[in-house]
Amino acid sequence: MSAASVPSRTRTAEPAVIPGPNAPARSSHTGGRASSDRRGRRPPSPKVPWRKALRRDWALYVMALVPVAFLLLFRYVPMLGNVIAFRRFRPGGSIFGDEWVGLRYVEMFVSDPNFWMVFRNTAILGFLTLLVCFPLPIVLALMLNEVRTRAFKRTVQSISYLPHFLSVVIVVGMAMQLLSLQGTVNQVIESFGGEAVAFLQRAEWFRTVYVGSEVWQTLGWGTILYLAALTTVDASLYEAARIDGANRWRQTWHVTLPGIRPTMVTLLILNIGLFLNVGFEKVLLLYNPLTYSTADVISTYLYRVGLVANNFSYATAIGLFQAVIGLAMILAANLVSRRAVGASLW
Repeated sequence: MSAASVPSRTRTAEPAVIPGPNAPARSSHTGGRASSDRRGRRPPSPKVPWRKALRRDWALYVMALVPVAFLLLFRYVPMLGNVIAFRRFRPGGSIFGDEWVGLRYVEMFVSDPNFWMVFRNTAILGFLTLLVCFPLPIVLALMLNEVRTRAFKRTVQSISYLPHFLSVVIVVGMAMQLLSLQGTVNQVIESFGGEAVAFLQRAEWFRTVYVGSEVWQTLGWGTILYLAALTTVDASLYEAARIDGANRWRQTWHVTLPGIRPTMVTLLILNIGLFLNVGFEKVLLLYNPLTYSTADVISTYLYRVGLVANNFSYATAIGLFQAVIGLAMILAANLVSRRAVGASLW
């Protein structure tokens, strides 16, 4: 029998099975994943009712009650007291003032030459602190990142972290002991044939002493975030840079610094927002009437005017003015950072 005489077998088409309305939806992906639409977008997940979410995560909400209550009680409720910047407050009277005086206290500190002196001192100290204390932790973090001996790296980290855990009183006490007329620094100066310098009694030395103590106390602690950010930089970028012939300096400049740029920008914006909030405790413990011309800042001026002289409305007006300037600076820094480098807080 020839091949032409053999009847060909044809495959009959199977009937299409139409799923019923209650049949489960078949997924086109493996692993039970939900199918996506024609544009590749997955359908939105169903919203969980808040009652069910509260029953499921009640422990997390209970843990969040304490910090939320702290913020409400010590951060937002005191904002109501800012109204006495525009009302006359007398001790023993209403907490919101007795009578409306408008911008009287604002006009008082605007026309007060002492206020502008302390404002200038605050701006200079804040600028010097930002200029010196912000980049140094980045430099130290980059140097520690290049250390390959783990024991040496941990030793340097422990030594640099230690001053952060000392109180301001101890730090100022150590600075006074070192910089006094009979202190270690003057003893070294005299051993080289120089004359002892009254660092703590001369106004021109106060800013150097303040910034130097601030660097010693905050340098090591500031490297923690940068060291954590350095671990997120992709190692393949370094390998590609080495293949292209980049040395260690160019790898740091073109790979490491761009990798930690979001962290740097975030901390810079936060530091700019605290530009005028120069440390009250350290300045109060370090300064004296001989150094008022360069050491007196807004926080210490408010302490003398508000608490010592009992002029609470005047001090509140100055504090509100300082807060408005800080808010404007952080908003401007955030806007410039978002436009320039594409990274911002919000």
